[in-house]
Amino acid sequence: MHANEPLHNTVELTDGGLSLRPWRDADVPPLAAAVRESVASVGRWLPWCCADYTEQDAEAWVAHCQAGWRSGTHFAFALVAANSGEVLGGAGLSQRNQTHRCANLGYWVRQSRQRQGMGSAAARLVARYGFEQLGLIRIEVIVLPDNAPSRATAASIGAKFETIARHRLWTREQAQDAAVYSLLPPDLD
Repeated sequence: MHANEPLHNTVELTDGGLSLRPWRDADVPPLAAAVRESVASVGRWLPWCCADYTEQDAEAWVAHCQAGWRSGTHFAFALVAANSGEVLGGAGLSQRNQTHRCANLGYWVRQSRQRQGMGSAAARLVARYGFEQLGLIRIEVIVLPDNAPSRATAASIGAKFETIARHRLWTREQAQDAAVYSLLPPDLD
């Protein structure tokens, strides 16, 4: 590691087949391609995932993620294949509340690699990082009620469904209700 290299660049989470690490500048082109590939599935629920997602959009996202690591408020990971480095999606913790020691967990997997358990594996690794390294006591997963894949992923890692919260998300220029799941350290399977 270089003397001026940020500490977050040394973070890597892995389960052997998957690796999660902070986003890098070199991830911009493969990130943009993965997003554009995933419009039919991920784009149904996440409006940033659109057919006209550009490399400039990916560059802005990577810069935002790097700034989040530096400020300690947003911990976004690229989800990559451990053997090839292929960008498979992303996962991370955002909206960190240091006073109450909680954060939101988000995740997505590129369309060609969905239904292979990667979302659950990534969510589990990131949640464990949040509990063990950031000292979180609660992690929330907040998703649109009809997002069955994300809800199933939350349940698969031990998160407990709590409620449908009214107007919990602002998406597509309107208030939306959202399913709220909570994950506490003993819940994580």
